[in-house]
Amino acid sequence: MTTEVGTETEVKKEPEKVPEVQQHTEEPEKAPDGVAPHNPIKQEEGSHSAEADTEPNESPEPSSPPPAGEQKKEKGISRFLPPWLKRPKSQSLDTESESAAAPHVRDEEREEKETKAEQPEEVSGEKRKAEEEKDREEQKSVGSADTQPAREETEGESDEKPSSPQETSVVSPIKVTKKMKMVVCHVTLLDGNQFTCEVEKRAKGQYLLFEVCEHLNLMEKDYFGLSFKDNAEQGCWLDPTKEIKRQIRNSQWQFAFSVKFYPPDPSQLTEDITRYLLCLQLRQDIASGRLPCSYVTHALLGSYALQAELGDYDPEEHRLDYISDFQFAPNQTKELEEKVVELHKSHRGMTPSQADAQFLENAKKLSMYGVDLHHAKDSEGVDIMLGVCANGLLIYKDRLRINRFAWPKILKISYKRSNFYIKIRPGEAEQFESTVGFKLPNHRAAKRVWKVCVEHHTFFRLMSPEAPTKNKFLTLGSKFRYSGRTQAQTRQASTLIDRPAPRFQRTSSKRISRSFDGGNLPSMSAFTLRSDVW
Repeated sequence: MTTEVGTETEVKKEPEKVPEVQQHTEEPEKAPDGVAPHNPIKQEEGSHSAEADTEPNESPEPSSPPPAGEQKKEKGISRFLPPWLKRPKSQSLDTESESAAAPHVRDEEREEKETKAEQPEEVSGEKRKAEEEKDREEQKSVGSADTQPAREETEGESDEKPSSPQETSVVSPIKVTKKMKMVVCHVTLLDGNQFTCEVEKRAKGQYLLFEVCEHLNLMEKDYFGLSFKDNAEQGCWLDPTKEIKRQIRNSQWQFAFSVKFYPPDPSQLTEDITRYLLCLQLRQDIASGRLPCSYVTHALLGSYALQAELGDYDPEEHRLDYISDFQFAPNQTKELEEKVVELHKSHRGMTPSQADAQFLENAKKLSMYGVDLHHAKDSEGVDIMLGVCANGLLIYKDRLRINRFAWPKILKISYKRSNFYIKIRPGEAEQFESTVGFKLPNHRAAKRVWKVCVEHHTFFRLMSPEAPTKNKFLTLGSKFRYSGRTQAQTRQASTLIDRPAPRFQRTSSKRISRSFDGGNLPSMSAFTLRSDVW
């Protein structure tokens, strides 16, 4: 057992207690016969001398108590010790409580020695207890000196820790303000009105589309979408699953609300407001020349538009020039206006919703109904048009359709650089698959056609959209998939709509002649591409 030298006060107290013990131990000299007299003073002196003999050998420290200056040096040295060598704070507190009770324990031991002087074997046990008590008192001084640097470090840590909540409290408002940075979006509706909405700068496209549909009180919203112009003045559809700012890039936050998927049978639409918005889109397509019509069809569709907006013909209210404010065709003539007025008179008693239904029944029969056209060239370098619709892929040349690839006949669609490819299923007389390629103006145009084909095929042909592919390492090709509801899912959801017919205000057809910027569109030919008018 190693021992250490105590403090000055502890060394001085022991000699003062020795004479008191001598006074009490003079009487036990009268011991009974056969028992040797016991002198506890000599044993205690021997114990002290033994401790004094062992201390220099076991501990390299001097027998004299160290001054106060050396204790301060020990404090400084202990600061450089690793934490695992330092005594924890709880042990120092335990030693203090034990040392406080040590003097009382000594008095009780001495009384026991006086009363039990006849049992010399127990003295050695008491001697050991006294030595253990001295060791504890000595450890108290050393432990307190060792634990002081640890306390200083813990206090330093406690001073440093509160700084982290302050930093978070300062940083968190900055992050919130960054996330809550708002941007004003301007959306041109189908009636020509402007809808302004504030969205978060990192908001996705589906949030803005939801706000527009809420403003219009529209529930069958899967047929519609938001479009914008890129830096090359080409029209693009806003992807609902991606952030808006990553799609428009440096373009302005201006969008157009329009029909994205033209339903093959508009009569299956549930609500009148959905049919009305589809009528507005078709009127815009007809007036701009994207949907070419014959003279008779222009007059018939124009008469249904007047009946839906103005009601029955009234000679007193509707004079000869009342139709001049409406535009029904790209090149509208006086003769066409007179024919429209004549047909308008025959629609007496027809409600606006019935007029819209008749308008859609005649418009869906047009050959270019719901066709999204794109400029391209065939393998021989001849200019053609690629049309994507609900039934498949159409090929136009000089305003005439020269080929048609239905969706069941197409096995695969792909693009590489500025080339667009379709793999055709072999016919009855053919044994091998064939691939047809088209040349687009650039890489973005090829990808745009590919995405439109993927969306139309998924919406009109599949019962549910494909599940997103899992992230694989070094995957090739685009990960784009249509994520919205299909036509089958939309029809099923429409049957569950249970609300009163929403009220809406019908606007004049003359507003459909306005372009994306709000100005009047110039006169266009009877065959104008949809992408050119954007």
